[in-house]
Amino acid sequence: MKLKKTTAQNSFDYILLIERMFPYIKPYINRIVISFVIAIPLGLLDGISAFVIKPYIDCAIGGDDFKVEIFGCIFALTGLEMTYILPFGVVLFAAFQGVLRYLNSYISSWVSRKITNNIKSDLYERLVHMHPKFFDENSSGIVVSRYINDPNIASNGIIEQLKTILTSFFGAIGLIAVMLYSSIKLAIIGVLVLCAAFIPVFLLRKRIKDASNKNMVINGNIVGHINQTHGGNKVIASFSIQQRQKDKFNEEIQKAFNINMSLTKRTAWMSPLMHLIASLGVATVLWYGTFLVNSSEITTGAFASFIASLLLLYKPVKTLGNTMTSVQKIFVALGRVFELFDLKSEIKEAKNPVILRGLNNSIKFNDVVFEYNKNKPVLKEVDLEVKKGETVAMVGNSGGGKTTLVSLLPRFYDIKSGKITIDGVDIKNFTLKSLRNNISVVFQDNFLFCASIKENILLAKQDVSDEEVFEAVNSANLFDVIKNLPDGINTMVGERGLRLSGGERQRVAIARAILKNAPIVILDEATSALDNESEAMVQKAMANLMKDKTVFIIAHRLSTIQKADRIIVIENGTIVETGCHSELMKVQNGRYRTLYDMQFKNVETLI
Repeated sequence: MKLKKTTAQNSFDYILLIERMFPYIKPYINRIVISFVIAIPLGLLDGISAFVIKPYIDCAIGGDDFKVEIFGCIFALTGLEMTYILPFGVVLFAAFQGVLRYLNSYISSWVSRKITNNIKSDLYERLVHMHPKFFDENSSGIVVSRYINDPNIASNGIIEQLKTILTSFFGAIGLIAVMLYSSIKLAIIGVLVLCAAFIPVFLLRKRIKDASNKNMVINGNIVGHINQTHGGNKVIASFSIQQRQKDKFNEEIQKAFNINMSLTKRTAWMSPLMHLIASLGVATVLWYGTFLVNSSEITTGAFASFIASLLLLYKPVKTLGNTMTSVQKIFVALGRVFELFDLKSEIKEAKNPVILRGLNNSIKFNDVVFEYNKNKPVLKEVDLEVKKGETVAMVGNSGGGKTTLVSLLPRFYDIKSGKITIDGVDIKNFTLKSLRNNISVVFQDNFLFCASIKENILLAKQDVSDEEVFEAVNSANLFDVIKNLPDGINTMVGERGLRLSGGERQRVAIARAILKNAPIVILDEATSALDNESEAMVQKAMANLMKDKTVFIIAHRLSTIQKADRIIVIENGTIVETGCHSELMKVQNGRYRTLYDMQFKNVETLI
């Protein structure tokens, strides 16, 4: 699946998304309930602020006594007492409300971050088990955007927004109760206006979804552009294409700007419209409320309390557009997150896999057909048997299928038809872990993690002694390099190992392959990018790695594979010649001899 072609189909199926989200919410349900329980009085307390206005105006200002009956007991205060008590009560009330707000914010933030971390962890687990084709099809920027940004948007916001909506809901309940207590007639007008304010929100869902998806793709392109700038900084400098790269970057951020402004243009009218609806409601209440006060149907205090309730009620309503836009963005992000969870690796294990415990006899490729793209075969009915302890070299023109063939053995890709067996057992019947534990791969450009040399070597095995590590270092001809480094084997290699030379990186990779001690070794053009001195050192290290192993070598320099037990010539996805060096050199007009003669004639010409 190409991640930039996301659809977020279920982003409007709120119940389904919440059901799928619930396993991540469930471990923290107690804290969420506490947060929501706090949100209820936090919302209801807004009504108290409006409620006390009525007795304050009617009693403290109007001079009436305040009386209230609770469970048959009558409590009474004079107007003067109200003057002193209510301001003090307002301060205490504000302090209490502040404590509740702090607790609510802390709990909801803690829960949101925990949920986000759990989602990211599960997504990352799936990501590291995805098949290589997935990474071939998706840029690093899109992967980062989908696997980091979407979980942040989805889980960080959902608890906070639900809490906000819950607080606003109970705040509305409390304020509506105060409005009804003050005047039923005015309350009917206020509630009708409130309902009218909700209508525009539901007209924007699809536009928000489309804009969010487009924005995700562009943000991924921007991240990818920055990644390429970091990785290709020397290429950019050597070709003096800084301005071109900047222009491309500006083009992407302009696209993001256009999409965001297009969404703003389509959604920004909601807030002014809601302000207008709210203003019409307030104007109507002021006109009709004045009439009720003048006709003595309600007191001045009741009218003031009602106006305060109405204004407090319309405040969240006027920002409802932004809140609902945020909520919809969250559900769109949730839809995209669960699209990632629904992705399945194309490399699947058998139902009852067996464990591979070394190579005893041979590896066979039987009528193997493979294609990256449908109906465009890269390998065509390849037959090959490699016996235990044999060293087989593969040569041929670029794009002929050499690397593809050896990539099928550790199941980086699965074949379309045919069979690959180890000791007669189809490799699909082995557990992926045991299959790959029995194969060491040294690539042309070996990836080193931004860690120490020792940590990169220990990728092969964790539970080994320092003696075993240094034995691997010596076998890889790496000791002379390490002893001259300031921190020795604990020297940090930098991102992708860029603090080491190409030959040094290759020897680190060979050291970890030696430490792994797998019975099958794949060397994919491991010396093609090195100078003669580095190649000589790496060749010695490779010789140590290959001892008593079954080895597949892909070589560009034919001089490096003359001692191979067998040489396979692959062109256009088929094996065209096979034999040892001396046998193939005797074949008149043979492909191997032609390649060999061409390569050495080119060397002589250069000399």
